[in-house]
Amino acid sequence: MSGTQPEKRIILHLDMDAFYASVEQLDSPELKGQPVVVGGHRSRGVVCACSYEARTFGIHSAMPMSRALRLCPQAIVQPVRMARYQEISRQVFDIFGRYTDLVEPLSVDEAFLDVTASRRLFGEGWDIAEKIRRDVRDELGLPISAGIAPNKFLAKLASEQAKPDGVFQVPERVDDFLLSLPLKRLWGVGPVLLKSLQKMGLRTVADLRHMDRADMERCFGQAGERLIQLAHGEDERPVEPQRSLKSIGHEDTFDQDIFERETMHVALLDLVERVAARLRKHGLIGTTLTLKVKYADFSTVTRSRSVADGICHARDMLHLAKQLLEKTEAGKKPVRLLGVSLANLMDADSGQGLLFDEDRRNQLKGLEQAMDHVRERYGEKGLCRATLVGHRRRSLTRE
Repeated sequence: MSGTQPEKRIILHLDMDAFYASVEQLDSPELKGQPVVVGGHRSRGVVCACSYEARTFGIHSAMPMSRALRLCPQAIVQPVRMARYQEISRQVFDIFGRYTDLVEPLSVDEAFLDVTASRRLFGEGWDIAEKIRRDVRDELGLPISAGIAPNKFLAKLASEQAKPDGVFQVPERVDDFLLSLPLKRLWGVGPVLLKSLQKMGLRTVADLRHMDRADMERCFGQAGERLIQLAHGEDERPVEPQRSLKSIGHEDTFDQDIFERETMHVALLDLVERVAARLRKHGLIGTTLTLKVKYADFSTVTRSRSVADGICHARDMLHLAKQLLEKTEAGKKPVRLLGVSLANLMDADSGQGLLFDEDRRNQLKGLEQAMDHVRERYGEKGLCRATLVGHRRRSLTRE
């Protein structure tokens, strides 16, 4: 008895084009066609995103803003408006949900969709991709690119090929698309690994295809085996709609270096308040808190501490963050950036909390939920601790 062939998967990778900058151009039509840069302070901040008009000057994300403005003095710098981007993101993902329940978010502006079972209702992969792009364009006024392939790896490569504002489907003969690509296009191939591969005379996927799997494993361990799989276009990972968060964190870059511990404590309070709000939103707690400190000379240190029971309240995290700050040179050396993140996340019902008894934790939970309600209705500025009044205007890049 012959076996039934499994249905060929149809995976889409959908990616908003220059998302932050496109939203700024949408909200301010006079910016259309202009080199728009979204990010921090003109002299000390970094580029978070930029329009395609700005990219023609060589500007890219994570570039120091000062350098971006040297490349393009006429660039229009806009501040990061994360609440607005998240609002648009929710609308985009609502559109994705019309076509499949199998949506795996990667960030606020991109996702994988498994539309294999959606074809009976909406047509083939190309048809579905175009319908989604039409909905996003007609309802939100924003461009989005789509890649179509039988797996996530190839779909991501395809969406990169489609940009800006296009669609690309990997052909049936995958090698016609894959073999000529440079190795830097492969997942996991950063500058260090790329340099090692180039020393071996490898430049393209076709070069890598000829390498022996055992030799690659000996040279690069599991990464070598994974590279060979990608060189053959292999990727069996499913689209995971409930892809779990690995950590939740925020960081601030300041318009002026800070020296005083008291000022740092206020900054930490602001950070942990925001982390705690996101934990409550997702119903999570965590057991490992990490403090990040970037000094004025751009050197960076991190300090972490794990606790037996999960924590989620801002006061708990602030207590630990202050202890970790004591283990750095902050105060002796001027500080440019502070960040706080919580990892090893789990459902809030799984832990017992730290430092406070049950009654005290319930009081904190009720207070924080009330604060969330006010902020949800009136915005982030609708309510904050008196200690933080004025502080949030002084920090530049918030993530």
